Amino acid sequence: MCQMEQLLDVYQQPYDPRYPLECMDEHPRQLIAEKQLPQPTKPGTPKRVDHEYIRQGVCTVWMFVEPLAGWRDVQVSECRTAVDWAHYVRQLVDHPRYALAETITLVCDNLNTHNFASFYKAFEPQEAQRIIQKLRLVYTPKHGSWLNMAEPELSVLSRQCLSRRIEHIDEINQESEQWARLRNQKQKGIDWQFTTDDARIKLKHLYPKIKS
Repeated sequence: MCQMEQLLDVYQQPYDPRYPLECMDEHPRQLIAEKQLPQPTKPGTPKRVDHEYIRQGVCTVWMFVEPLAGWRDVQVSECRTAVDWAHYVRQLVDHPRYALAETITLVCDNLNTHNFASFYKAFEPQEAQRIIQKLRLVYTPKHGSWLNMAEPELSVLSRQCLSRRIEHIDEINQESEQWARLRNQKQKGIDWQFTTDDARIKLKHLYPKIKS
């Protein structure tokens, strides 16, 4: 079975709290300060923002979403290393909502930090093995990160909360946490419509060609 079909078949499985499905993705975010304060909106005059700005570095927004349960968790960090990924995945594994889960299927892209070796970089071997025993990693195909359901959630977060110049990482963290909390309260799930049958028709060119 090709990587894409494996992923799409995972998406078709019914909800089971013992075997939850999680999708994760991370996105770099520039920290930008205003060089001149914007002029607020007035009657007959729109808000005016100077085109010049000051770069204040970069942070990373981490998105974990359980699409069938309508739950997501957003974290913000200064870096995006293998150790950072390992720590955030451990937080997921140890989250109270998954205390009774037997195996968590985690969908992520093919970034070189998204692998079991990262846990051994971050933790002692016994702790790394404990985390690994509760995880099943499923990867999106190469050039197919759009098949990760965490990606549209990051897009929604960016449009609804982060579509402006933000200078401080703490502000991005506060905005993201509040967004996730409100979205979780509304139980916003993801209605995924793209199936294996769709892929075999629309993405036929990606399948291997068998020569007779």
